[in-house]
Amino acid sequence: MISYLDAGESHGKCLCAIIDGIPSGLNISEAFINNLLALRQSGYGRGGRQRIEKDKIEILSGVRFGQTTGNPLTLKISNNDYKNWEDIMAPFAIYTNQKQVTKPRPGHVDLVGYLKYDRNDMRDCLERSSARQTAIRVAVGAICELCLKEAGVEFYNFVSAIGDAKANIDYNDLETIRNSLNNELFCPDLSALGLMKKNIDEALKNNDSLGGVAEILVTGVVAGIGSYRWDKKLDARLALAVMSVQAIKAISIGEGIENAFKYSSEVQDEIYYDSDLKEYKRYTNRLGGIEGGISNGENITLKAFMKPIPTTRKGLRSVDVETKQECLSLYERSDVCAVSAASIVVRAACAYEILNAYLEKFGGDTIREFKNRIRNYKEYLKDK
Repeated sequence: MISYLDAGESHGKCLCAIIDGIPSGLNISEAFINNLLALRQSGYGRGGRQRIEKDKIEILSGVRFGQTTGNPLTLKISNNDYKNWEDIMAPFAIYTNQKQVTKPRPGHVDLVGYLKYDRNDMRDCLERSSARQTAIRVAVGAICELCLKEAGVEFYNFVSAIGDAKANIDYNDLETIRNSLNNELFCPDLSALGLMKKNIDEALKNNDSLGGVAEILVTGVVAGIGSYRWDKKLDARLALAVMSVQAIKAISIGEGIENAFKYSSEVQDEIYYDSDLKEYKRYTNRLGGIEGGISNGENITLKAFMKPIPTTRKGLRSVDVETKQECLSLYERSDVCAVSAASIVVRAACAYEILNAYLEKFGGDTIREFKNRIRNYKEYLKDK
C-alpha cells in the first residue's frame, strides 16, 4: 500500500508531498502530471489567482532516468505569489497584524480553526485549508493514475451541474466525456454548457458564488477490489477521499441518491454471463460498479456535490472576534465557481484510493510484479 503526506500554505513558499510505496520501474510522465495541474487551474468562473500561478511539478527524489526507484517520491510545486506575501508568510518573519484575519467567513474553516488551535490570526488556519492545497494533491493522484494505467484502469472527470443547470450524460459515450475536457466547464452536454455559464455570470453580477456536481467515471477496474469488511469497503474509502476535498458536502456512488426513492426492482443491477468474454456482467450500472464494498467489474461512477465557495464579494453576516461586534465576513481573492477544478481534484482523490486497493490485493515491489499478478488474476476470473 501507499501513503503520502503533503504540506504547505496557500501563500507560502511552496506545496510539497512525500509519497511512499509506489512500485519501482514505473515510467513517470511530467507532461501528464502538468496537464492535470493545468486543467485544475482552468474553468469558467475561476479567480485571479489562476493568472498568477503556473503550476509545474518538480520531482526531487524517488525517480531516476524517468522511472520510480521504489524509494519515496518528493514532489514540489512553487507558489509564485509567495514573493508578494513573504514579509508575513516566511516561517521566521517578524509578526505584524498586516492582513490579519479576524472576521470569519461562514462556511469556511476560519472560526472553527481559530477556536481549535488557539491562534490570534485566522490566517494560520485558512492558509492551510485553502483549496490551493489541492494542487499538490492532483500531482499525487496523477502518479497514482500512471500506476493504474499499467493495470488498464482509466479515469474520466466531468461536470454535470452548475447551480440549477443540469446536463444529460451518456455514460457509455466515453469519447464525448473525454473530449469535454476541451471546453470551459468540462461538460459533455454542450446545450447545458451555455446555461451553466449564464448561471456563473449571474452569480458574478450578484457578488455571489455557485456550486454544482462533479462526476468521476473509472473504467477497467477488475471485479474483487475492496472488501465487505467495514473499514475496507471500496465505496466507503472513496467516500472518505471525496468528502475530504474542499467544499464537497455529499457523495453519491452510482445513482445512490436517486436509488433511495425507488423500489428494489428498479435499482439492482441484474446479472448475466457473457460466454464470449467469460465474464459475469450487469445489464445496468445503477450501483456504480460496487456491490457490498467490492468492485463488480463494471465502470465505477460517482458524483461529488460541491457547495458554493464561502468567500463572496458582498460578504455574509459574521462577528469580528476581536471586538465581538457584528460585521460582514472577510473577502479574500477567490473563484465564483470551481466545480470544474473540483472534478480534477476528486479524480485525484479517487485514483489514490483505487491504487491503494489494487496494491492491497496484488502487491508487488515492482511494476512488473504488479502487472503479472493482475494478469494472472484476470485469467483466474475466466475459470470461475
